[in-house]
Amino acid sequence: MIFTPEHEALRKTVRDFVAKEINPHVDQWEKDGRFPIHEIFKKAGDLGLLGISKPEKFGGMGLDYSYSMVATEEFGTITCGGIPMAFGVQTDMCTPALARFGSDELREEFLRPAIAGELVGCIGVSEVGAGSDVAGLKTNARKDGDDYVINGSKMWITNSPSADFICLLANTSDDKPHINKSLIMVPMNTPGISLSPHLDKLGMRSSETAQVFFDNVRVPQRNRIGAEGTGFMMQMLQFQEERLFCAANALKGLEHCVDITIDYCKERHTFGQPLLDNQVIHFRLAELQTEIEALRALTYQATELYINGKDVTKLASMAKLKAGRLAREVTDSCLQYWGGMGFMWDNPISRAYRDTRLASIGGGADEIMLGIICKLMGTLPGKKK
Repeated sequence: MIFTPEHEALRKTVRDFVAKEINPHVDQWEKDGRFPIHEIFKKAGDLGLLGISKPEKFGGMGLDYSYSMVATEEFGTITCGGIPMAFGVQTDMCTPALARFGSDELREEFLRPAIAGELVGCIGVSEVGAGSDVAGLKTNARKDGDDYVINGSKMWITNSPSADFICLLANTSDDKPHINKSLIMVPMNTPGISLSPHLDKLGMRSSETAQVFFDNVRVPQRNRIGAEGTGFMMQMLQFQEERLFCAANALKGLEHCVDITIDYCKERHTFGQPLLDNQVIHFRLAELQTEIEALRALTYQATELYINGKDVTKLASMAKLKAGRLAREVTDSCLQYWGGMGFMWDNPISRAYRDTRLASIGGGADEIMLGIICKLMGTLPGKKK
């Protein structure tokens, strides 16, 4: 991956935005269990950070995905996981299919204000009984005249308590599971939508998450993205960007864990010497940094192929799998070297330990990533490479 001065200028813009508008407030927002998402998104939108690779026609920058990846990597400098995840939902989860396949009318109504930071979005895929098993979802949208009438529920929906719209995956026919689904843009103030109380999560504390219920929710069929029955395919394409986001966003945060652990181990003395003077510790930190660089190389390679129009399902799945597992390894190892201090709730490594655990679950669990990789390698029984 070759970065231009334009890439580096964007990197600096994001880094400065995070340092000024976000990180000074993170500790309080973590305690509050939410952050002022509309205010922060509007500031990000004013800087163009919510539409970097989206069409210029609808307010985006029209740049290739390498620029989005650079911004995502820098959002990893936010000192918690919940806020960058909220950004990722807006840019890489609930709007890619809309930007690529939506009608001009839909894109004017939802995409343009999402890029400007005037509307907050969420993505409605997971259900209580259908998380990684997307084909098994039960929420349905039945035709009634020119409308869809939606019934069902979605679980673990990031941004939903403050969202203005949801990009909803629902069954629109009784056909086979992979061809009976459609993506539908649904305003969250539509009658019949209700939410559970804010879910009490292990980590990602500043990210608002709830269950969303649909009781005879009526929306026009024109709110459907693309052709009926193509929703599963579109969601699989959206997953490519979501998984690239997951990998790119992990890089700077994991590096930060290693860096502050080095600093702590220089200052903390045991048996008359700094902890860092123990070879087992400085060798282990070197190993972890090497693994982070390997993840960066994989993520950059997948991004480069993606911007050149290649199917990166396998590489994106590998990067997402590696990011989740490496996050667990880095945070656990670093926490060990902080000792009792690492076991305190407000310790930065403790927060990272809790927040990053989601990376092996959300957006497709590790086991789903392995299944995808195996299928594309041709190693599943009865499959040819």
